[in-house]
Amino acid sequence: MAATELDFRVMGSRSRILVVGGDDGLAARGHRRLRQLERRWSRFVAGSEVSRLNSEQGVPVLVSADTYRLVERACEGWDSTGGAFDPTVLDAVEAIGYDVSFDLLAPDRPATTSVATVPGCHDIELDPLVSSVTLPVGVRIDPGGVGKGLAADLVATELVASGADGVMVDVGGDLRVLGDSPTNDGWDVGIEHPSAPGPGVARIRLLDGGVATSTTAYHTWTMGGRRVHHLIDPATARPVESSVLSVTVAASDAAWAEMLAKAVFVLGVDDGRRLLEPFGAFASFITGDGILVVDPPFEEMAA
Repeated sequence: MAATELDFRVMGSRSRILVVGGDDGLAARGHRRLRQLERRWSRFVAGSEVSRLNSEQGVPVLVSADTYRLVERACEGWDSTGGAFDPTVLDAVEAIGYDVSFDLLAPDRPATTSVATVPGCHDIELDPLVSSVTLPVGVRIDPGGVGKGLAADLVATELVASGADGVMVDVGGDLRVLGDSPTNDGWDVGIEHPSAPGPGVARIRLLDGGVATSTTAYHTWTMGGRRVHHLIDPATARPVESSVLSVTVAASDAAWAEMLAKAVFVLGVDDGRRLLEPFGAFASFITGDGILVVDPPFEEMAA
């Protein structure tokens, strides 16, 4: 089937939209929508709605339906994973030096004595009647990956509703597929080894769903001569220490795939697999010693 494809950068990441069928302008419309969501959700944009929430703690803040849904989904993810996924890690992320867009982050930051906590979502208040969010004093959120996943979900759904036969939206590796693929036999998603990009080590075929990867191979820097990464363990407010190098999760949509991938990375292979069971989600793991652990319906690709 005829398809239109766009490649671009948004939300600090390489991104791609592929639209099957429908109007020729749908891919460009999806690109503009992602830019709008970036302006609303980026913690690096001073006037974004997320920046307003983080600066106006303790009082209700009126937000768009998009931002209300973002915070609502993030709180759902926190509750459903027992806190293994936690959007309130911003203080901890900044304490290890990630206080500017990663494109601007110096590769070697000086050591700091900053101490942070991860407060959790217990007291975040959501009022659906007026679309307001109240963050308690001392709580700041980092939409991070869940924002990319939810953005992919929103754009894919909206483009199909606008006449596309099928859509693939990939925002920095958080990917949502919906409807007909170009070959009309499902969307074939390959999983790369983070240390050896190439043909991939595993794959999954989806008709409708989301895929997301969490890894310590990217978004790393040194702080006082010590390598750190951006994946925070909510229990310690420090970068996760794990034997897992990368985890890829396939779930019902990209937002859930992203939140579950973060949670599974924190929990490790065994506890992570148990977490995924009630969600009907699956994972593939690459450990630091190169071992590949693949759950159905993932399959290992031939070398």
